[in-house]
Amino acid sequence: MGVESAFGEGYITTTVDALANWARKNAVWPMPMGLSCCGIELMAFAGPRYDVARFGSEVFRFSPRQADLLLVAGTCTYKMSKVVRKIWDQMPDPKWCIAMGACASTGGMFRSYPVTQGIDEFIPVDVYVPGCPPRPDAVINALMQIQEKIGQHSVLMDR
Repeated sequence: MGVESAFGEGYITTTVDALANWARKNAVWPMPMGLSCCGIELMAFAGPRYDVARFGSEVFRFSPRQADLLLVAGTCTYKMSKVVRKIWDQMPDPKWCIAMGACASTGGMFRSYPVTQGIDEFIPVDVYVPGCPPRPDAVINALMQIQEKIGQHSVLMDR
């Protein structure tokens, strides 16, 4: 008598990676970083109309130590980039980042000395969301892309 017959029909087998990734991708806790006008659309993303709770991301965390997704929305200046980098460093691994809007992705229309030309100059970005400002459903699409990345991640290996 083997293990196969001990539980009868209907038991589920899986790997630790699959189980951990399923749990993690359905409970992504974002940390909002609304730096400018895209922050308004970020609030709409979290509102009841778009129901981000169906993706398990309705709980915004305002402590970097409790978040695993950094949502940077809006124009980032060089002065603010040090703060964003410090928050990124305080987040536990594995962590992901979404650059929301044209300004967070490329600097947008602000091509001047105090504005960074994209947050990827100082932190790694996993998904870029285009638009000025992007619609909340575009941010939901980015969240779904992050969930796919989490599903491919191995718990036992580094990112």
